[in-house]
Amino acid sequence: MARKDSRVKLLQISDTHLHAAADSRMRGVTTYATFLAVLEQAQRDRRWPVDAILATGDIVQDESRAGYERFRAALEPLGVPVYCIPGNHDDPALMGEILMSGAFQLGGELRQRSWSVVLLSTFLAGEDAGGLGPARLQGLRQALAAHAGQHILVAMHHHPLPMGSTWLDGVALRDAQAFWQIIDAHPEVRGVVCGHVHQASDRMRNRVRFLSTPSTCAQFLPANEFFALDDRPPGMRWIELYDDGSIETEVTWVTGATRS
Repeated sequence: MARKDSRVKLLQISDTHLHAAADSRMRGVTTYATFLAVLEQAQRDRRWPVDAILATGDIVQDESRAGYERFRAALEPLGVPVYCIPGNHDDPALMGEILMSGAFQLGGELRQRSWSVVLLSTFLAGEDAGGLGPARLQGLRQALAAHAGQHILVAMHHHPLPMGSTWLDGVALRDAQAFWQIIDAHPEVRGVVCGHVHQASDRMRNRVRFLSTPSTCAQFLPANEFFALDDRPPGMRWIELYDDGSIETEVTWVTGATRS
């Protein structure tokens, strides 16, 4: 029983793809409506309230100020800290204006109990693929060194491991090898979570647990050579981080918010 009380509870949402107009549709769904449906189901879950929400990129599809303001307005009343990172469809400058005050933070880190969550930007201007480059790779090294003695979860948008889909792996993290070299040098890293791929996966690479999380709107068909949509509904990931370094996680789906 004590172990169950010794945890950090997180909710990961990803790839909300909001627009300036609330009724805008993308890939068969009204993205704002499915986003609200995910939040409503989350608040009915036994794990709510969480210690923080991780929003792992592609928050807004059309880089609109109204889209980010709508995102903030939906989450602010929940009274939960929201940690954001940009995806390839985002505008990091606008995110910095709108999602960097009050309960909202862009990038940086979350430190609670024996855990640190390091938020890593993989945004490349004008690119669908992601990358870190020398400066951000060095920043990652410094962040991990600064958290020595903590268990660490790294949150990012682009996937650093292949998903087995030719088209999707063409827009993955370009310098994944350099990323993993740094991770391998820091045994305190327990997990890596990402968005971008619009599908759920849960794998181990060496000693590190790698998790991808579905979108709050439409999903991509796994293990497909060419782009195709899955029929899975919107989803979210619950993450529980325990003081012994273990991770418990579950993806839940919002079955009442299917594509039409």
